[in-house]
Amino acid sequence: MKGYYARKIHSLLGVIPLSFFILEHLVTNFGAFEGGLAKFNEGVAFLNNLPLVFFMELLLIWLPLLYHGVFGLYIAYQSKPNTGSYNYERNWRFLFQRISGVITFMFIIWHVFETRVQVALGNVTHEELGGIIHAVVMNPLTFTLYLVGIISTAFHFSNGIWSFLVSWGITVGPRAQRVSSIMCMGLFAVVSVLFVLSLIAFRNVEFATALNVIDSLKTVLS
Repeated sequence: MKGYYARKIHSLLGVIPLSFFILEHLVTNFGAFEGGLAKFNEGVAFLNNLPLVFFMELLLIWLPLLYHGVFGLYIAYQSKPNTGSYNYERNWRFLFQRISGVITFMFIIWHVFETRVQVALGNVTHEELGGIIHAVVMNPLTFTLYLVGIISTAFHFSNGIWSFLVSWGITVGPRAQRVSSIMCMGLFAVVSVLFVLSLIAFRNVEFATALNVIDSLKTVLS
């Protein structure tokens, strides 16, 4: 019974509030594609100027993410994929949800370390984040890792909504589940494209200029 409720909480946190966190991240990062460095910095500044932002992030992002991620790793470790015996779409989605969950959790830890942790340590400012991401995506290896990370995140997010609707009894019949599957996979395609466009936008020369200015200032000050 305890395991049942633990899984329900894990499922619920994946949709509320972590889905909103992913969508917020998508909107902020897509600002780089729409308006370059200025638009991206505007989005970052808006978020960081929210009242009680530390407590909001702690309660609505970091603690839910920690529980969902750690318990998700436990679920993935315990799961027994049966795609070898049952070659159905649902079985493959079960397998990919576990794989994408592990990749997503590792990617988020890496991304948070490079951005939020570095800001918290005082190594970079919020205004320098665009230049930091630019440096990451200009490296072919880290660009590829980021690409895998964001696509895994988009799939885990979208397919997780479909799984949530099924497991919570919202889509019960075969037709409802089929329609929700099409909608969620459409969401996966849209979110993936927007994230990839955002990633490509960070390769812009404008972000390179910002990074060079940051490096020059640090050299002068040191």
